[in-house]
Amino acid sequence: MSYRYTVGRALALLLTVSVLAGAWGGGLAPTRAQEQINSPRRADETAQPQQTPAPASAQPQQTPAPKATPSKQDDAEAIDDDVLRVETDLTNVLFTAVDKNKRFITSLKREDVRIFEDGTQQEVFAFQRETDRALSLAILIDTSASQERTLPEEKSAARGFIDTVIRPSKDEVAVLSFTGETTLELGLTGSIQRVRRAIEGVEFTPPSGYIGGGIVVPGTPPISGDNQSRAGSTAIWDSVWVTTREVLSETSDKTRRAIILLTDGVDTSSRLKLAEAVDSALKTDTIIYAIGIGDSFSFDGVDEGSVRKIAERTGGRAYFPRDESDLRSAFAQIQDELRSQYLVAYSSSNKAKDGSFRQLKIEVVNPELRKQNLRLTYRQGYFAQTTTTTAKPKKRQ
Repeated sequence: MSYRYTVGRALALLLTVSVLAGAWGGGLAPTRAQEQINSPRRADETAQPQQTPAPASAQPQQTPAPKATPSKQDDAEAIDDDVLRVETDLTNVLFTAVDKNKRFITSLKREDVRIFEDGTQQEVFAFQRETDRALSLAILIDTSASQERTLPEEKSAARGFIDTVIRPSKDEVAVLSFTGETTLELGLTGSIQRVRRAIEGVEFTPPSGYIGGGIVVPGTPPISGDNQSRAGSTAIWDSVWVTTREVLSETSDKTRRAIILLTDGVDTSSRLKLAEAVDSALKTDTIIYAIGIGDSFSFDGVDEGSVRKIAERTGGRAYFPRDESDLRSAFAQIQDELRSQYLVAYSSSNKAKDGSFRQLKIEVVNPELRKQNLRLTYRQGYFAQTTTTTAKPKKRQ
């Protein structure tokens, strides 16, 4: 069962939640079950409801029993526990480092790098490799007319990616498709079989009057008004906003959130702008890996600029496969990157809780490593916390 979204409906949903919250007044807070009524990820999982892990800040903390001779693994776990315990006061940044041959560097140490926020160097609280953190992924597939020819290869490569990356007992995946609207094909689940079936079920649905190759017979009456006309369009930025706000934002803060976006980057009908989609990803700490693929025979091919922006501004990467082999290679590189990251955590020297956008910069200071011209990939910034939940963050310039 799929669930269809538009940005307008998502905003209306948020307004409804606000009204209900006011109705409770000074009484008891709504229960978790009541909150799930408005959760889009549950729509397709009536038979097998998924439980959202509680955020780290909501879980009781226990002081671990002291060990006489802690091992290196124990030390790493203690660091990770500290990061999670005080994460409301810390800024956590994931990054990867690759050399000129595109090989991942996995031997960096805390003293090899330094991090800046708005040009001011920050004191690093924790630094560690991230190879085993749970994943919360959303496979977001463009099913507009320009993807009709390439969709079968995309689905095949995505299924292979799921088979090799997902650990059923630890990771979770959602599947969404989009044209002018976004459809939740499958809510977050750890079942590889269900994810495979959901990907297989993603299809191109031609709009009214469509005869192929991007050609629509003029004068053909739409089947369902605006919904049918939007079926022939592409709203990439709207779909990213919906995915981050309505699906991935509900996952535990302990997971690594990422979107695998398959599209040609040609947005024709979004109500939101690319920058707003990026901001939504940053606010939910979501990385976007974008695979630019499209039809260059009947359409305009791939808008590489847009695909690069949506990926690199969120700390991800963009790929532009030329054939099915390249497409599978792109998924393999994403798999490697998800398991080859570093986590650096620091407490910002700017204590103002003003919701402002903070620019981030990480640089290599080790002289020997600098000679290798390493390329670091990370999100370009984040939005500071606000003093109240209703305060709106300032827009970045």
